[in-house]
Amino acid sequence: MRFVLKLIPQLITAVLLVVVGMFAQYRYDLVQKTGPFLVQQTTVGNTTGSRPVEAVSPSSVDMDTFWEAWSYVQADYLDPAKLDPQTMVDGATAGMVSALGDPYTMYLPPEDNKRSSEDLAGAFFGVGIELGYKNEVLAVVSPLAGSPAEKAGIQPGDLILRVADDTNPKGEDSSKWSLNKAVDSIRGPKGSTVTLTLFRESNGAEPFEVALVRDEIVVKSVKLEFVESQGKTFAHISVSRFGERTKAEWDDAVTQILTKKPVIAGIVLDLRNDPGGFFDGAIQIASDFIPSGVIVSQKGKYTSQDFNSLGTGRLAKIKTEVLVNGGSASASEIVAGALRDRIGSKLIGSKTFGKGTVQDRRELSNGGGLHVTIARWLLPGGDWIHDEGIPVDIEVTVDPEATTDQVLERALKEF
Repeated sequence: MRFVLKLIPQLITAVLLVVVGMFAQYRYDLVQKTGPFLVQQTTVGNTTGSRPVEAVSPSSVDMDTFWEAWSYVQADYLDPAKLDPQTMVDGATAGMVSALGDPYTMYLPPEDNKRSSEDLAGAFFGVGIELGYKNEVLAVVSPLAGSPAEKAGIQPGDLILRVADDTNPKGEDSSKWSLNKAVDSIRGPKGSTVTLTLFRESNGAEPFEVALVRDEIVVKSVKLEFVESQGKTFAHISVSRFGERTKAEWDDAVTQILTKKPVIAGIVLDLRNDPGGFFDGAIQIASDFIPSGVIVSQKGKYTSQDFNSLGTGRLAKIKTEVLVNGGSASASEIVAGALRDRIGSKLIGSKTFGKGTVQDRRELSNGGGLHVTIARWLLPGGDWIHDEGIPVDIEVTVDPEATTDQVLERALKEF
């Protein structure tokens, strides 16, 4: 069983690496991995709650109207070639789930579900955009480092109004698209071109087009560099997502830091533009700074659960500050908030995205997938940051013309 913590405040997310599903936190069994975003329920906390009420039996629901409409469509629809029963059932299932009005509760048909799982394994053909919604309009949460989108100058918050490519040269309005539809439309074969019509508030009232050549996106989720400032050495460790490769990459970075621990004056944990990922990845990384106690709490319909530190604490004695911005969401907000609440780390940069719900991911008998919002998560201090984000302790206004990392420079002054 997998649980997802998907992202949404002003922007509602999935990952479009083009990838789907990365603005979520999934919970899963660490031993029997069934997909992305996992958490081990048996070792991280206590659960309390009431017994679930009995579900409504499908046999008690009147489906006559559904079958009546089905019959009319089968008998009268103009183009019989489009009457694929399985596609119609998939559409009906998706419609039932979307009727709840929650963009993170969704049905993925088998092909989409398979692709989602493959995407989260780490390599993709796309343009490197993390997608969401801003005021219900398809939008860029953040471009991935080194991706075609970043190289083309696409920015967080850009609205995606229209998408065109070789298969659809005239393009299509994206105003009513689901995240799955957006993924299908923007992804494509390596070397092919997709043209996005974007709107950027800072550019005034005129939309503009950007043509992107799709490429393979392989994302290294953890990057470590040692920087010198004020005659001291600091570890600057960036986490760009919480994926399947993150734990191994994180462990390697921690090992490097520990080998230089005698000369390390502090750590800057950089979670800017990190859209989230594996729920257990957040617990694992936070546990290296917080040796014991609660890291995050989950409040569900029937149960409440505290997720505690795994007790590693390998970096617990090194002073740490955290960089965040509007692209920091979900798992990265869990880590940032936990370090703020538990060990007093300062958050530096700009307010985070604001994503605070958890989804249970179920594999269905037809190969499809169902994501259902089951809970909200709270920071150790009790804050539910959904739609609000986490405010920073030190706000840094970035000059787009600057040639240095102003946020990192400001953080180093705190040591």
